[in-house]
Amino acid sequence: MQMFDVYPVYDVAVVRGEGSRVWDDKGNEYLDMYGGHAVISIGHTAPEYVAALERQLSEIGFYSNSVVIKRQSELAELMGRLTGKPDYALFLVSTGAEANENALKLASFHTGRRKVVAFRGAFHGRTSLAVAATDNPGIVAPVNETDNVVFLPFDDKQALREYFAAHGPEVAAVIVEGIQGVAGIRVASDGFLRAVRELCDRYGAVFVADSVQCGCGRTGRYYSHDWAGVDADIYTMAKGIGNGFPVAALAIAPHIKPRHGMLGTTFGGSYLACAAAIAVSEVMLRDNLMDNAARTGEYLMERLREVPNVKELRGRGLMIGIEFPFETAAMRKKLVYQERIFVGSAGKHTIRLLPALNIGKAEADRAVEALIKLASDGEVTGM
Repeated sequence: MQMFDVYPVYDVAVVRGEGSRVWDDKGNEYLDMYGGHAVISIGHTAPEYVAALERQLSEIGFYSNSVVIKRQSELAELMGRLTGKPDYALFLVSTGAEANENALKLASFHTGRRKVVAFRGAFHGRTSLAVAATDNPGIVAPVNETDNVVFLPFDDKQALREYFAAHGPEVAAVIVEGIQGVAGIRVASDGFLRAVRELCDRYGAVFVADSVQCGCGRTGRYYSHDWAGVDADIYTMAKGIGNGFPVAALAIAPHIKPRHGMLGTTFGGSYLACAAAIAVSEVMLRDNLMDNAARTGEYLMERLREVPNVKELRGRGLMIGIEFPFETAAMRKKLVYQERIFVGSAGKHTIRLLPALNIGKAEADRAVEALIKLASDGEVTGM
């Protein structure tokens, strides 16, 4: 049997990691400025994280949610402290798509409505309703197509107000990323997010804040939406909260009430998942990693202004997009094979930086110097 070939990959076999560095099977060291899609939040193989998983596995690895799992309550208390929303309730799942799927389902249960407002450029996952709310027809199978999702222009208050004026009583939820990652690090303005809150309040819809990539303190606040000074009804989280272990969650405002059987999961909230997320949360609190993300992100943005031929710099904290006027495929290949640095991409022209929240200036400088070098290379830029 062979792997189902759906991923374009670099010819690099990563076999070991430590902090913001990884090594391939030939012993080459790489700087990881991407963290595997914003997953690595406290560094590869962080000692506290490894110890927590080893300790938990030696006790018990799994039982179903039909019994009391005290680790879940421990994680919920920590998440309340980290997010500053201790009155919210936690529902644990395994992936970001699953979190968004359940958030939209919960919004429909709560309101008794069907319509979901999403936005151009959105990426909410690859499962049924999550992918229907994702603005990429190429990954929406015919079975996922639905008239229940409408796409509006991102960060356009007027379009949002006009839609609600015409259809407000039909809207179950508005789902929006505080920063659109796949679309190229597009930051939602504070005024736009406040408009979402205002209209959801006026028409009784649920504000779903997709924080799968832009959460976990990456922007300097736990949820990037928090910069707007408003609270969502449901926050969805994944990626960085488990540092590589598949953990995802919904934080649900107290006015949305549960009932037995309305949601469910086999692996969500397992002993191992909770152990991983607890270790991440404890390290984030102890080391003030949200503050570091803000400070190092500001430093990195300042240094990136030295890179030539940049069309636009976008982002907040350690979620940064660098858009060039040329296609970046050649640059990314040279970054990997020549400079030994992993970065991400968004479309053909934007490089994404999503490093661990505890990187320092030395790692930032190394990445910037490599970008300065390659953005001056005519073979790369075609200029």
